Amino acid sequence: MAEPNTPSNQLTEPENNPAEKAKLFRERFQQIQFEMNRVIVGQPEIVTAVLTSLFVGGHVLLEGVPGLGKTLLVRTLAQVLDLPFARIQFTPDLMPSDILGTNIISEGPDGRRAFSFQRGPIFAQIVLADEINRATPKTQSALLEAMQEQSVTISGTIHQLRKPFFVMATQNPIEQEGTYPLPEAQLDRFLFKLVVPFCSREELNTILDRTTRNEWAHPQVVISGEEILLWQRFIRETIVAPQVQDYAIRILLASHPGSPFSVPITRQYIRSGASPRGVQAMILSAKVFALLDHRFHVSFADIRRVGLLTLRHRILLNFEAQAENISPDTILNELMQNVPEHEGKSS
Repeated sequence: MAEPNTPSNQLTEPENNPAEKAKLFRERFQQIQFEMNRVIVGQPEIVTAVLTSLFVGGHVLLEGVPGLGKTLLVRTLAQVLDLPFARIQFTPDLMPSDILGTNIISEGPDGRRAFSFQRGPIFAQIVLADEINRATPKTQSALLEAMQEQSVTISGTIHQLRKPFFVMATQNPIEQEGTYPLPEAQLDRFLFKLVVPFCSREELNTILDRTTRNEWAHPQVVISGEEILLWQRFIRETIVAPQVQDYAIRILLASHPGSPFSVPITRQYIRSGASPRGVQAMILSAKVFALLDHRFHVSFADIRRVGLLTLRHRILLNFEAQAENISPDTILNELMQNVPEHEGKSS
């Protein structure tokens, strides 16, 4: 990718013209991409998806084996955005108070003792939940409640989290002993589930050059948290035609085996389909891809592009699919091929 203009964290208020605003959004998005790709080796699609989730106010579940740069990815994002960052290492003995915070007794200058709230790492704005499936369900739910409500309740007092608030959780797809897989209702809180591929030969060479020769790049700050909130509101103004929105709805309904819109592979391998949050995620993330493609309207292709990212963790496979080692991606790819863009027409 060509180097964009020199990054700046000073926002120049865009004009009321939507085309001018969309142009400025693309420039800012590409500046962040450029700075992150200077540090992250060989994962441009993952970087784009993470930024897409951030700009629509969602959260990301990242699945991959250790050593692929998942921690470096979110740390670099925090540096580029100049937002407070916290890493929470999930372990079986981690308690909800270790994440949220707790009331402690403190002594004032006058000698009087009183309870004061000591904030936990969840009060950062960029939070890495490392190996989330290694903590107990009680601790997992404490984090996911904060993700959903963007607030923390301690002893009856509600503490609001600062916005933008972004959580990236990681899990290892191989290690299953001693883990607590996230229930479907909790997985539903994540906008995307991203699968990080293993590095290629060329990428491993680049990683070795950077890590063994002290050639690490230092990303620059691009934009502020306040500007991100502005873009989150602007993205929602992107137009979605009724027929495109209906297409997304029919894809979601096709994931339900009992739906009249279901397709053969759905009825064969899916036990339970995606929730309404799935279609909300499709529409919001498709708006970002439309803007990045120089359009102020969402296309059918935009919906298909985000289908796997938004639905792969929201469908529940039956025993037959598990026995035959059929992946959610295989099912969803065939599902989207069989759902026509316009109702009543064959795909």
